[in-house]
This record gives sequence, structure tokens and C-alpha cells, in this order.
Amino acid sequence: MAEMALGERGARVPASQGFVPAMERVQPGHVEPGRALALVDFSSPDVGMGDRLLRMAYRLGVPGAMLSGSMGAKGRTRLLATVNNTLPGNRLAGTAVRAGHFLVHGAKTPIAQIDFAGIARMTPPLEKVVHSFSWLTDLEACAPREQGAPVAERILGAWLQANPKPAPKPGKAPAWSVGNTGTRLANWLAHAPLILSGEKALRLRTLAHISATARWLDRHVTNAEDGLAEVAGWVGIVAAGLLLPDGRARRLYGEAGLIRALGELMGDDGGVLSRSPLAQMEAIALLIRLRNCYHATRRDAPPAVERVLELLVPPLLALTHGDGGLGSWQGGWAVDSVDVEALIHASGVRARPLRDVRQWGYQRVSANKSILQFDTAPPPMPSQARFGCASTLAFELSHGPHRLVVNCGGAASGGGLVPVRLEQGLRATAAHSTLILDDANSTAVLINGMIGSGVTEVAVDRKTLRQETGANATRLEASHNGYASRYGLTHQRILLLRDDGTELRGEDLLLPTGKKAKRGKVGFAIRFHLGPEVDVNLSADGRGAGLSLPDGSHWQFRSTSEDGEITVEDSLWVDGQGRPQATQQIVMQGMVSRGGGTFGWLIKKMN
Repeated sequence: MAEMALGERGARVPASQGFVPAMERVQPGHVEPGRALALVDFSSPDVGMGDRLLRMAYRLGVPGAMLSGSMGAKGRTRLLATVNNTLPGNRLAGTAVRAGHFLVHGAKTPIAQIDFAGIARMTPPLEKVVHSFSWLTDLEACAPREQGAPVAERILGAWLQANPKPAPKPGKAPAWSVGNTGTRLANWLAHAPLILSGEKALRLRTLAHISATARWLDRHVTNAEDGLAEVAGWVGIVAAGLLLPDGRARRLYGEAGLIRALGELMGDDGGVLSRSPLAQMEAIALLIRLRNCYHATRRDAPPAVERVLELLVPPLLALTHGDGGLGSWQGGWAVDSVDVEALIHASGVRARPLRDVRQWGYQRVSANKSILQFDTAPPPMPSQARFGCASTLAFELSHGPHRLVVNCGGAASGGGLVPVRLEQGLRATAAHSTLILDDANSTAVLINGMIGSGVTEVAVDRKTLRQETGANATRLEASHNGYASRYGLTHQRILLLRDDGTELRGEDLLLPTGKKAKRGKVGFAIRFHLGPEVDVNLSADGRGAGLSLPDGSHWQFRSTSEDGEITVEDSLWVDGQGRPQATQQIVMQGMVSRGGGTFGWLIKKMN
């Protein structure tokens, strides 16, 4: 029964509870594109009876040494193999570490001023870098081992001095969250030459701490702060099972837990349930790190792990723009193409972007040089969100390497050059290119990354329109109920992108939800946050604006309805390194009847 409980704890939850796609009704025997890729068995790996007994005994607390028959033998603490790291590091951040600073999203913090015990709290991004030891990958990328090892050992020594033994249980201290601990253990094992090449005393102390950390994760991994953190914890356990002596039982135990946790982390189309591209990248990186550990011991990862890695890549590619960088969704920033490409290369997965990632909740249209991304799902559930955003029905538009319409993004980078106090504002509906009523978020944005009530249902329909003139187009239609209870209105958005990529027509409709429309009016604003390279000038008639790009091309924004005033306001966009950049936004705003209204607009490339 204990073995069964390991594989069956917790049912998998859909990516967005209440998400009701209009075109989701599938005839028997028909598999939708995208869903056909989701054939993964998340049950425990199929092993022999002996291994099943080992796994069960280890889960019940029997030490690995006893199960391997070496309980009485005195073997020296050691690692069984050296891991070849294939994950890309940030050379600039690594150089900063060598110079005595942690560089996080443009902000430098002297290493000498870091409180490694965690009593004096740091900003969340800095805490993650410090306590996950992700900086080891950056250090390895910028210098040969002979130069990097002394730096790594100094920092490790200070960290061990502040954290001589594991905490009794996971708590508020960032050093002993399950996510940071699992990632730290995997990084220690993957970068062992950087931290185990110096004096014998530090080496023995570090190896003892590695063993203690692995035992701590064995006991506490299921108390993780969220699904991604639990996956990180299981990755650390499996890596220790591969690289530490007497680890066979731990590896078997960890593989079963990891595969179950991966099944709970992602939806059928491969998108993580937090809907965050940053979390998607982190999950990919964790599995690449673990695969490197398997290869170091001349083993292959379980087929389910490889299959999950293959599933994670196409949804991530769906959120890339023409410049190769990511769109700004669910707390993420516009991660640079270099970082995305390096991660995909390390994964070894060759895939095309998914265009209709319904469970993850994004639609992608590629039309010649233009790429449209559209958020067509509720925000993530509170238990899955780290930086959940009220972005339903927002869109981004790029043309070639230039971004025309964006979201502000970057809530997860708060604490670098983006002030922490801006985090909630960057998660708000107004920070996204969509409609907002009465300056109220379509879904409540709470503290600590949490999301409250608001959007629970999104209907979406996608069609290809073929016209006799030859000007074919893709039509996306979606609606959400985030304003229904407060204002009695449903927001519906229709986007029509021509196949040549030169024209995007949009229509935002507010439809009464009850049989009898409410009286009075409510303020509305439709925001179009512009990319950092866009120069904007209001037209003489005040009904539109001209947009100029660095390549010399000119675009026009026009309102096709009589309601609402067109203005240009200041905005903010968080760039590929998580740094804020001043930008501008076009705003259509005014008052609308509680009985509903329709607002049309056009973005068109001029000849």
C-alpha cells in the first residue's frame, strides 16, 4: 500500500480550472493537434520485484547502506562520477562573482555583505541565486576551473559556516526551502570540481553536508512550496542517488517521486500549470541537469523524463517573438534569445512552436514576419502561482526583430533594478495590453504572488478565414467573466491578423451578462503598451497614432469607433535581462454604458 500511495498521491489538476474552450468538443477517435503529443505515462518506472521492494523499504525509512548490504563497511565519502555540465551560464554574472559581487537583474550586491544565514532577508531573486548556488554555472562559464574554484570555495565556506546543518524542517528561511535545497544539491553535484578541489577539510565538510542535505530532502520533499519546487527537490534526490555511494534505493525512490511530481506540474500540452515561461525554462533546466547526472554514471534517464523534456520545449517556443526572445507573461520578462536558444540547444529537443496551447492558455499566430501572442485562459490557481498576473485577453505583437505591442512584464525580477514595490503593479491588468474597467483588475492581485477571485471561465475560438481576394487571415475570439459579478459585463476580444502580417484588426466588446442591463456608466481603458524601439506620435485628428520602427517602417494605429479618447502615456517594459526600460503606451479611454459597448481598432503597416 505504501508503494501505491507514492505513485497516486494527489490527482492532476487541469491547467486552468473553469477554462471552457468553445472548440474543445472532440469527436471520439479524434485527437487534437498538440494533445497528440501528450502520451506520457506518469506512473512509477517499471522495475523488477527486487527493485520495487528496495524502493518501498527506502520510502519507509530503511537506510540505503543497509539495503545495499554495506552497513558495517567503512567507505570514504566520495562522489562516484564527474558530471559534464551542458547548461549555459551567464558570463557577465560569473565575472561579477569573481569580482566579489552577485549580479542579479542589473543590481550588484557585494558578496561580503550577504547574510548567508538568511536572518537579514534579501530580495527574492537574490535569495534564489545565493541559496540555490545557481551562480556556480555562471562562474564555470566565465573562467577555467583553476581560477573559479578558489572563488567558489570561499563563498561555499561562508555559506557552510552560516548553515552548519540542515534546518529541522522547511520554513520561512530561504536556505531551506525545498526548491532552493533541491536545486542547490543538484548544483553542488553537477559542479563538484569547483567546490571539491581545494583543501581536504573543506572537501570532507562539503561531502558530509551533501549527504545530510540529501537525507533532509528524503524526509521533506513533499512539503515543497509549490509543484516546481517539489520537482527540484526530487531532482536533487535522484542526482544524489546516482552520484553518492549506496544510492540505488534512493534513486529508485526519487525516480518514482519525480515522475509523479512532473505529472502534477504540467498540463497535457506540456505547459506548466503556473503558466509562467520562466517556470517552463526552470523545469527544462532541472531535467537537463538531471540527465547530465545520468550520463555521468553511464545510465539513461527514465523514458518518461525524456518524454517530459520533449513536451516542455514546444510550448516555450510558442511564446518566442521574431527576435527569438520570450513574451512577457505571468511575471516573466522578455528573456533574451541567446538565453532561450542556449537552453533549447542544451535540451537536445528539436521542435516547432505550438500555435494552439489551449491548456497552457496561449494562442500563437505566425503571419509572415509578424507574430501574435494571445492570453486566452484565467490566471493560474493560487497554489500554482509564484507571480500570477491578471493578464487574461492581453496580447503581444512583433514584426521581424521589433516588438510593437508588449506587456510590461518583469514582476518576478522585482528586487534587481526593478523595485520590489512595483511587483504588484506589474502583475495588474493595467500592465498588460488589454481592456480594464474602472481601474480594477480582471482578477484580484494579492501579495506574495497570490491571485484572488475574478476570471474563472474563458471561451476561445480560432478560425482561418479564406477570402476570395486572397487576403487570408486568422481570427481569434475569446471572452472572460472577470468583470461579470462587479459590473454585469463580459469582456470579449476579437483579433484578426492577415496572413501577410501587415494588419491586425481588433474589437473589444463589453456584453451585459444578465437579462436586464444595469443602469449608469463605468470607466474603461484599453491599453497598448509599446515596444522599447517604437516612436509614437498622435495623429492630427486625435483618432490614432503613427508608429515608427528602427528599420524605417511605419505603422498606423487607428480607432474605428467614435467612443473614447486616444492618448499617449508613459509606460515601462522589463528587458531580456530583467531590467526596466522607459516606454510609452497608447490608451483608448472613456465611459461606457452598463448596457455594453463596442470598441474597434486597427494596427496596420503603411506602404
